[in-house]
Amino acid sequence: MENFRRRPRIGARQTMDIMNAPSRGKGGGTPSIRQRARLDGLRTNGRRLDDFQRPDGYHATQPLGSKQLQPLGKQTVPGQQRAAQAAQQQASLLNMTLPGGALDDKKQAKRRKQKDKSKLSKWRSVRKWTLRSAVAVFALVLLTGGFLAAKGYLKVHKVFKGGGTAAALQADVKPELLKGEGDGRINILLLGKGGGNHDGPDLTDTILVASIDPVNKNASLVSLPRDLWVTPGGGSAGKINAVYANAKYHALYLNAQDKGGAEKAGIKAIEDMTTQVLGIPINYYMMVDFQAFKQAVDAVGGVDLVVPENLAVSEHLWDETTGKNYYLNVPAGPQHFDGTRALFFSRSRHTSARGDFDRTERQRIFIEALSQKILSAGTYTNPVKISQLMSAFGDHISTDFSVKDALRLMNIAKGIGSDKVISVGLADPPNVLVRTDTVGSASVVRPMAGFGDYSQIQSYIRNTLKDPYISKENAGILILNGTATGGLATTKSDQLKSYGYNVLAIGDAPTETYTTTAIVDMTNGKKPFTKNYLEKRFGVKATTKLPDATIQTQSADFVIILGQDETANSKN
Repeated sequence: MENFRRRPRIGARQTMDIMNAPSRGKGGGTPSIRQRARLDGLRTNGRRLDDFQRPDGYHATQPLGSKQLQPLGKQTVPGQQRAAQAAQQQASLLNMTLPGGALDDKKQAKRRKQKDKSKLSKWRSVRKWTLRSAVAVFALVLLTGGFLAAKGYLKVHKVFKGGGTAAALQADVKPELLKGEGDGRINILLLGKGGGNHDGPDLTDTILVASIDPVNKNASLVSLPRDLWVTPGGGSAGKINAVYANAKYHALYLNAQDKGGAEKAGIKAIEDMTTQVLGIPINYYMMVDFQAFKQAVDAVGGVDLVVPENLAVSEHLWDETTGKNYYLNVPAGPQHFDGTRALFFSRSRHTSARGDFDRTERQRIFIEALSQKILSAGTYTNPVKISQLMSAFGDHISTDFSVKDALRLMNIAKGIGSDKVISVGLADPPNVLVRTDTVGSASVVRPMAGFGDYSQIQSYIRNTLKDPYISKENAGILILNGTATGGLATTKSDQLKSYGYNVLAIGDAPTETYTTTAIVDMTNGKKPFTKNYLEKRFGVKATTKLPDATIQTQSADFVIILGQDETANSKN
């Protein structure tokens, strides 16, 4: 027995047989297998790993080997025979041999086999319950996720009704799909109105165009003054912020039951007017009221913004939602905006030095910051925040984006950093293109060129929002006048430059007898987007051979020889 007493402590054994570690029995002796299983909550049929009454989480356990086997001579349990049997069972399970009771090799192998079967049974039990638990948790996730998905589906499709289109949203755009210069961008008309019980609920006091370049990964925010005096097609002259409302109300007057048709009529009117002023196509629109704006800002946890010194305002504003005056005080420097503060910061104009011009500048800056916050990883990957945004937008937003187009646009926008977004205003120095004026007793805004003359504005916007494919290919163009009409090449050169074309030079063709304009592709198809745009602009197919061998191309990629057909289109 001396050797048994001197056996070392049993260390933490690297097996699955954790449940077989020695421990004290009720009477202080070594318990049997059945006793220890009962103490540990393990039923002998192997169906349970635990009684599941312990608290969740990790719990400290005593290391295996922290207790020694007690010598048989010191057993206090009555009945030496029972103690000897228990010790012998324990020793056999630990692959030990008791003095005076050694097992032969055959019996040891048999007991070892029985032990392996017991361990396998327990492992199967553990695995069985683990799988059952995993299936239960997975089912719970599916049920919860299914509920959120169904809820989100209804909200998303309530917002994104579809109807708009943009060829540039496609991942692999073919040149022939682009109708003309500027079609390579995605232009979204952003409209903000009061809604609800606000005064003039359908006046679009916020009118911006978000123009996205999906090729070169940049974007621009262009704002239109709400007091710009315009004359929409088929309507009477007035401020641009009333174009949507007037067209909508007129449609309701004709058919009060067709509210959807009236909404479409109002949107079409403001889209057409925006295109007329800026000279760019509108692919999509998004109308948001004050409530949606406030909730969107709050849903993303507010927006942080560095306010320039010239944007600081301090005034009392009437809050229609509370029926109280709201005191707005926004000093220059880093500022945090919740929904209410953001709304009044974007709406205020009375104490600004330039009035509505400063207000539109604040709107562009804030919309840029809000869009970056929405597109941040902490928002668009957070289902709770997305659900909150959808809840905010559901009843307070109108758009012709489809879900597919919206997801595609989000993937594009995620690649556009804040340093790739520029703010464009029509009254921002040095490009001051509009000014204040009066019509009767009303204070209005008009183009510097005069009421209704948007030529300077269009040239500036087109050149600022260059078509990405024209910019990327940067084809050199030579323009030659093949007619007797003086100044025709200069006129066409100015037009092409306003769209972002790289006009290398202008001049006269060897003769003035060209009746039809000719386009010569000196690259032999290597710059297909520029070729496509030029063909559609001049209405002719490009060739690869010069009509006159004496023409000096000056290393141009395209040579355009103007014919008599262009004299009637010199202003287009």
